[in-house]
Amino acid sequence: MSSPGPEQTREQIAVRDGNAVEIAPGVHWIGAFDPGLRNFDMILRTANGTTYNAYAVRGSDGVALIDTVKAELADDFFARLEQVATLDEIRVIVLNHLEPDHTGALPELLRRAPQARLIISKRAPAMLKALLKPTEDQFDYELVDTGDEISLGDRRLRFLNTPYLHWPDTQCTYLVEQQVLFSGDVFGCHYCDPRLFNDRVGDFRFSFDYYYAHIMRPFKAHVRDALKLIEPLPLKLIAPAHGPVLRERPRRYVTRYRELSSSGGSFDQSFDQPFDAGDQPASLIIFYLSAYGSTTRMAEAVQAGAESVPGLRVSLYDLEGGEIAPFVDLIEQADALAFGSPTVNGDAVKPIWDLLSSLVGISLRGKIGAAFGSYGWSGEAVPMIEDRLRGLKLRVPVPGLRLKLTPTASELDNCRDFGRQIAEAMTGDANPPDTAKRVIDFAELSPYPEAGASSSKLATRSEP
Repeated sequence: MSSPGPEQTREQIAVRDGNAVEIAPGVHWIGAFDPGLRNFDMILRTANGTTYNAYAVRGSDGVALIDTVKAELADDFFARLEQVATLDEIRVIVLNHLEPDHTGALPELLRRAPQARLIISKRAPAMLKALLKPTEDQFDYELVDTGDEISLGDRRLRFLNTPYLHWPDTQCTYLVEQQVLFSGDVFGCHYCDPRLFNDRVGDFRFSFDYYYAHIMRPFKAHVRDALKLIEPLPLKLIAPAHGPVLRERPRRYVTRYRELSSSGGSFDQSFDQPFDAGDQPASLIIFYLSAYGSTTRMAEAVQAGAESVPGLRVSLYDLEGGEIAPFVDLIEQADALAFGSPTVNGDAVKPIWDLLSSLVGISLRGKIGAAFGSYGWSGEAVPMIEDRLRGLKLRVPVPGLRLKLTPTASELDNCRDFGRQIAEAMTGDANPPDTAKRVIDFAELSPYPEAGASSSKLATRSEP
């Protein structure tokens, strides 16, 4: 895994400024981010929100668009589209899936680019009419099946019929010359991260498996049929409809689908076989909840500060939109954990305690822990979390950070410095705080050998 460099900087600046992002030569991401979404289709909790990925493919004979976005985010889609193509260049609009989160901008797109041909799967017409209620002559569409191709001059789009993944109309589109698979919902996940690419974003493995379990698992037989079409393809990049663009080792995600669709285990059992994400750098996971947005802003600043230290992978999760069980597997593999909580009734909020109480079954000794949060009156949450982290045998080398109510610009700078200090403690570049004192950790004096205690060991505790 490469450390952040100029490429990442360009990509992050592009997305931050609302720009289209080139994911392959002549292929641009023109989708939209929905970071605040916490429930999707009433069945999935989304700790990071989601992305609605759409793509523009330029050929010598014009431009093809692959999918659109949710109607409420259509302005973002059109702003990015118009950066890479004029509306009169659009020759075809491919819909891999007709669910509203992929077709929301379609009516306006067809109004602006009436010359474009609409390409849908052979199972899609009835769903198109039911969803968008077109008049008799409003939509002129072309049906495609597995093996059919459309030429853009020097490039070809080839179609794969992959029904029931997860609607009857679903298909994938393969850009032959670039070896890019636009996979629709297949290989997707609800994970919103503006770094966009799988080798840049936070650790999304549990989101990938969680999405499969809730969306694809009921259709395992159809997954296996689709894999028969996809596995023989040369793949340089997979561009799904949700979640990160898979450019680093894309075939491992195909392999993961093969593993999941071939097993008879439950969703929980799928996490017993960790998803191999390749050579991982040191990992910091930041969990938070926020009552009025202040702790959210702190968490984002802590993340930014940690990311300023090279060689780390930093992940950010809002516990309001996540289930606890999958996080345990990520925590077991992480090197450092930071918890952000407001203080409510003199305590940290319940989901923080729920997550911490679920960690007694895994080994945390030697990991780094940290706590932060906004408060209104007295701010007990942060020291209470720190005490619990020490009780779980984590090291807490950086004193917790508490800010009263809405953070100012200078206080957010302090949050970034807090994140940087955590990252430096992980990489061994930090100097220990002057306030660190040698104190006896009475938990270490347990007479029970199964607790892994040593009566002679002293713990280093950073006193706030």
